[in-house]
Amino acid sequence: MEQRIGSSSQPLKAEPVKGAGFDPAFIPGLTSPASGRTEGDGPEKEPEVAEAEEAEEAAPESEEAAETSPSEPEEADVDGPVFEASDRRARIVADHRGVRLSLDDQECEFRWDEIGAVETETARFGKRYTVTVHTPDRRWYPIEIEAPARSRFTEWDEQLDAVLDAYFEEDAE
Repeated sequence: MEQRIGSSSQPLKAEPVKGAGFDPAFIPGLTSPASGRTEGDGPEKEPEVAEAEEAEEAAPESEEAAETSPSEPEEADVDGPVFEASDRRARIVADHRGVRLSLDDQECEFRWDEIGAVETETARFGKRYTVTVHTPDRRWYPIEIEAPARSRFTEWDEQLDAVLDAYFEEDAE
């Protein structure tokens, strides 16, 4: 039997230790992941600059591809009802592609097969028109639009109903 005097803990291995206690950049979302760059790679560019340069390089290729084979029909090619309402901050568009909501710089888009229900609500007082998109997984996404006048509520309801009648299928599930 062998006896040792001192600590029984094993020394740390040479490989890097993962975890927020050792590396604050380990927490997802705080910082971008460390790249495996070496000094010979040259100076590192800001992410925005690198993305812009990549987009410029890919732009000529994508323009040629768009001219030869359009993957999506153009907005003008699709005949059908379109609902659009906006104010100084919020915007909602419902058309053949689905429903798109945007508030300030945040945007979300729902295809028609991702939507469980669309609900509208008007404020009893004031000029706020609320559209809520419900998804099948019990999540909802409301957006409030301030109307120029309360008389726009009925017009918006009629336009949204026409779009929902044309594109939304309740029996999709």
